Amino acid sequence: MERWWEAEAHRVAGEIALRSAEPDAARAQTYFESALETARTQQAKSWELRAAMSLARLWRDQGKVSEARELLAPVYGWFTEGFDTRDLKDGKALLEELGRDE
Repeated sequence: MERWWEAEAHRVAGEIALRSAEPDAARAQTYFESALETARTQQAKSWELRAAMSLARLWRDQGKVSEARELLAPVYGWFTEGFDTRDLKDGKALLEELGRDE
């Protein structure tokens, strides 16, 4: 059975956990980590980038700026094209922000 969307489903569940009436950062982190693991297993770099950005934003908000940068930088660095896409623009902006917050 094809499950190409599975990583993104975990990531979206994490975003929902953060935006619910009672935000749950621990649950969101678990979903984001599942999304990362799934994307890496499937070698789905676009889903991996999205999951890494979501987890990096969570960590940034928790004051874990260097950890967020260390997570996101290698994933973003894998890409060699497509820099005009929304995801890569967002990834670059987040990395720049994480670089300033040190």
